[in-house]
Amino acid sequence: MNEAPASVNPTSRLLAGLAVISIAVALFSAYSLHQISGLRELQLEAIDRNRRDSLQLLRIQNNLQNVALSMRDMAEGSSPYPITAWTAEFERIRLDLDDALALEQELAPTVRTTQQQTFLRDSLTDLWEDVQRMFDSAEQGDEGESRRLIREVLQPRHASIANTVARFLVSNNEAEQAAAAEIQGIYDSVERNTYYFMMAVFAAIFLTGGYMVFHNRRLFRDLAQLSEERQVLAGRLISLQEDLFESVARELHDEFGQALTAAGAMLTRLERKTDQSSTDLREGLREAKGVTQQALDGVRRLSQKLHPNVLNDFGLEGAVEWHVTQIREQTGLDVHYEKPRASLAQVESERAIHIYRVLQEALSNVLRHSGATKVHVRLSALRGRLRLEVQDYGAGLPPGEARPKGLGLVAMRERASIIEGTLTITRPAEGGTLVALDAPMTSAGKSS
Repeated sequence: MNEAPASVNPTSRLLAGLAVISIAVALFSAYSLHQISGLRELQLEAIDRNRRDSLQLLRIQNNLQNVALSMRDMAEGSSPYPITAWTAEFERIRLDLDDALALEQELAPTVRTTQQQTFLRDSLTDLWEDVQRMFDSAEQGDEGESRRLIREVLQPRHASIANTVARFLVSNNEAEQAAAAEIQGIYDSVERNTYYFMMAVFAAIFLTGGYMVFHNRRLFRDLAQLSEERQVLAGRLISLQEDLFESVARELHDEFGQALTAAGAMLTRLERKTDQSSTDLREGLREAKGVTQQALDGVRRLSQKLHPNVLNDFGLEGAVEWHVTQIREQTGLDVHYEKPRASLAQVESERAIHIYRVLQEALSNVLRHSGATKVHVRLSALRGRLRLEVQDYGAGLPPGEARPKGLGLVAMRERASIIEGTLTITRPAEGGTLVALDAPMTSAGKSS
């Protein structure tokens, strides 16, 4: 018998594959969290801050527009009020501009340089100084000088500041668009890497699954081979056992049986030749003859247990009927036997001994374990198949035990497997236990 190939335990490799997949998942999760954190920071710190800064720039731009309108009215002299009447309006605008400028300085994006921020602040400071000079001239009654300052100093300075604010707004808009493009790029990168990662994970799962299938197929193939070899070995052991039993039974029957029979006959002749007056001797001979007969009966029973000669003489049907009768007479168990309607002559002798042994073990289990007082034995044949049923009405199988165990039951299953049959042990609705053997009457290589 060839040695089965040694199977490599795939557990370590499977654990290694699981570790690789787990590390990959952890790394990708860390990468995704880092990218998401970067997106959040970019959105909150860049885009949101940039938008709030733009709102303050728009506020500054609106105030500068109001200043421009007021200076236009003062320079044209179309207003019925003197220039000094605009002092309160300019003071209100100045306060709002200072507040907007302070907030804008806090929200200024990092792309804007310190020189740009200083230029805007200094330009507004110079503007308000020139406004104060203009109002001082107006208070001194020189409105012509005030209007000249508006046209030649204030309006050019105002235009320069307005242009600076407009450039800041354009710069913020460009920065926002760049941030949006960067965010979209990060989203695209994360999505692309997610697809790559999913493909890698699926590939790892496919390889791991393929590896498991490959090794499981090898394991099942090895198990099937071992099972087949075990079945062959079990068949050979059982056949060897039956041969040994038959040999021992023949020796008991031929040697010891004939010797005990001869001894009994000799004792009978001695008893006849003994003088009628020798009462003690005749009584001793009768006792010796009785012991010899008991030994002969015991040898015959043992011979039948080891190998039933009745199976060779009368076939399976006769052997079953004889064994049922023996059980009924020796134990008092109420055994009802239903004979087969069809002939069992075609049952091979090699198969008949296994069927007979299953019957022996089933009835033995009834006597030892079930506590039943009544048993039904049914033997039937149909379409080349034979069915043997042994049903008792005793304690039955333990609850929850679907496949009872025991050496006798293992031997019964092995014998059923040898003759290509099936053995089932169930608990009928009426209680007790039903042992059923279903097997072909001839082997697959022979016609039925």
